[in-house]
Amino acid sequence: MTEYGRGPGSEPWHPEDPLYGDDGWGGQQAHAGQQSPYGGQPQHYPQQSQQQYGDWEQHPQGGYDQHHAQQQYAYYDEQGQLRYADGHAQQQYDQQYAGHAPQQYHQGTWDASGTHGEVPYAADPGDPYGQQPVAYGGEQPDFYGTEDAYPPPEPPGRRRVPEPAPQQDAVAEEEEQHPFFTGADDEDDEDDDDPKGRRGGGRGKDGKEPRGGKKGKGGEGAKKRRNGFACLVVCLVFGGGAATVGYFGWHFYQNRFGASPDYAGSGNGETTTVSIPKGAGGYDIGRILKLAGVVESVDAFVSAQQANPDGKSIQDGVYTLQKHMSAASAVELMLSPKSHSNLVIAEGLRNSAVYDMIDKRLAVSKGTTASVAKKDYKFLGLPKWALDHPNLKDPLEGFLYPSSYAVSKGQQPKAVLAQMVARANETYQTLGLEKKASGLGLDSPWQLLTVASLVQAEGTSHDDFRKMAEVVYNRLKPANPQTNGRLEFDSTYNYVKNQSKIDLSIAELRSYDNPYNTYYVRGLPPGPIDNPGEEALAGALNPTDDGWYYFISTDGKTSKFTKTLAEHEKLVNEWNQSRKKP
Repeated sequence: MTEYGRGPGSEPWHPEDPLYGDDGWGGQQAHAGQQSPYGGQPQHYPQQSQQQYGDWEQHPQGGYDQHHAQQQYAYYDEQGQLRYADGHAQQQYDQQYAGHAPQQYHQGTWDASGTHGEVPYAADPGDPYGQQPVAYGGEQPDFYGTEDAYPPPEPPGRRRVPEPAPQQDAVAEEEEQHPFFTGADDEDDEDDDDPKGRRGGGRGKDGKEPRGGKKGKGGEGAKKRRNGFACLVVCLVFGGGAATVGYFGWHFYQNRFGASPDYAGSGNGETTTVSIPKGAGGYDIGRILKLAGVVESVDAFVSAQQANPDGKSIQDGVYTLQKHMSAASAVELMLSPKSHSNLVIAEGLRNSAVYDMIDKRLAVSKGTTASVAKKDYKFLGLPKWALDHPNLKDPLEGFLYPSSYAVSKGQQPKAVLAQMVARANETYQTLGLEKKASGLGLDSPWQLLTVASLVQAEGTSHDDFRKMAEVVYNRLKPANPQTNGRLEFDSTYNYVKNQSKIDLSIAELRSYDNPYNTYYVRGLPPGPIDNPGEEALAGALNPTDDGWYYFISTDGKTSKFTKTLAEHEKLVNEWNQSRKKP
């Protein structure tokens, strides 16, 4: 039987059924013997329908009219019950029509006995409610009372499609029953004591359904534990990823927008020495200080350096600072002479003095640096024009350039010497010694460096250097009428003797035979006699042209220059008289 209550045929059993025939919802039935579009079988109507609707006779046009004066017209009320014109409610379909044998239509009338030509009406095998033929009016079982029966039909306007069960409740129930959320794994652990891995079933905790035996290790319980463990691993992975993203996000924000980490105060009292190389910028200095534990961050130091008006004047060298200093305090101390720990080479120092200073700074035995210089001078970076000169007292003289050097304990003497030679080469190339030597009447830049060393040794002030350079160039002229090509500088004799005396007799000076003694030999000494500074070099490159031949310093601070020997002797006599006074 279909959900509309139809019999085994394909035609509806009630004229108000929306699937009734091809004539629409008009309630009209097909003509007798006419093929139905639902399968070509004659239309059958239940016997009860004839009794409820009265006696019908065939209309000439194929329709049917009622013979009863009182027509029982059926309709549905507001409560959905089927009623007739006389007001009686029809009984439920499940009680009246279930199991009735259909009547057979014959020649325009219905055979009430359910037979035609004494042939009983055979039950439709496809109809589960009508397989056994019964007599009309007999008691029939109520099949609508079972759980599997279709509900009684409803009017078309009141038919509702059953709402599907919500899936969210099922999902929630499934999650609640998952061992990861309910803790069922704890119960599974109890199965480990069962050697067979099973436990007998019993009624569940709710008392409704019996619980089957649970599997032990490797069974359902192990699977639940694996599922719970997998959920835990996933949570840890996602949680760790979120924590990592948060950590790097915080550091990115701090680096971009947050205040840079910085210590407070002027240090913790623990001193340390740092070496700042030449050309180091703010970030380079900051990294060195952070590595030494002086400042907490590079950005803090750079910010403090930029905030200080003199911050960019921090020079290379060695500084003695304290650990855990604020960046501002570190900048201020580096700008103060108190923090400088550089090895400072003064202008005009001889190499012998520089070697002793390096030995002390490196905490090595005296004479160590001098020995390295004598042995390895060719491997320290000297230019070609400074090599292979005869009669030299020290091949490195003039190349330990006066400046401030970062020298600290632990360094090697050779590395310190190479650093000084490199600074000298850089300065000499910048000043153009090699290009300008010939323009000054000299044979090589080596001679020009030697002149600068003489100017540095004899000059008493920076204002003297240009005049002193002119004196050197004028005396070097072989045909000069004043000295006949001799320099006669006391400084050259003192260099050979490794001394610094001013009370020297002419007889002593002229009797000492040495290539460096300019009282004994004509021309320049074999090489420089000290390490000239930048201003002495500039004076040697740009001497005056006033005709100076002589000079004397009466107070040790300034020099007086003259052009003739007579003028010079007059100044010498005045100086001698001043020394005799008490």
